[in-house]
Amino acid sequence: MYKHAVRQTSRKNAKKEGKKKKGVEIHTRFAAENNKGVGVMEVKKVDHIGIAVKSLDEALPFYTDTLGLSCVGMETVESEQVRVAFLKVGDVKIELLEPLSEHSPIASFIEKRGEGIHHVALGVDDIELRIQELKNNGVRMIHEQPKRGAGGARIAFMHPKSAHGVLYELCERGGGQ
Repeated sequence: MYKHAVRQTSRKNAKKEGKKKKGVEIHTRFAAENNKGVGVMEVKKVDHIGIAVKSLDEALPFYTDTLGLSCVGMETVESEQVRVAFLKVGDVKIELLEPLSEHSPIASFIEKRGEGIHHVALGVDDIELRIQELKNNGVRMIHEQPKRGAGGARIAFMHPKSAHGVLYELCERGGGQ
């Protein structure tokens, strides 16, 4: 979708161009001819970062007492078999995700990879359109239709194999982002 032009500058050329040091410049430009779909998805913000933990009771003191973050809410999402604690960091939230069952997706994640960053949630408007844009651009979706997530958000996940190993969640919140 984007083309990158790399240009290396020697010390001699750097002086000619009024630069102090040699280096590498990367110029990015949109390559419309590579855009297979309806367009480029518009991301409003990073909504939250999901972190898988074995126990909220054990993890929360680190985030609240050590890092000084405020826990602004807790919720159980039965459909995902997870208990969630919400921590505020500026305009972004951290969601701590505790599995409620050994068969939950979060329990499976912890079993395979240990505790840690599970996903990055991108705030979007019109999630159905965003899913279609991604699919049209060759992105594999875990959820082809939005489902209900924590905080009443409508969510859908991209497959990490389509996103360089990162699990991204699309997150649409009612009443604005």
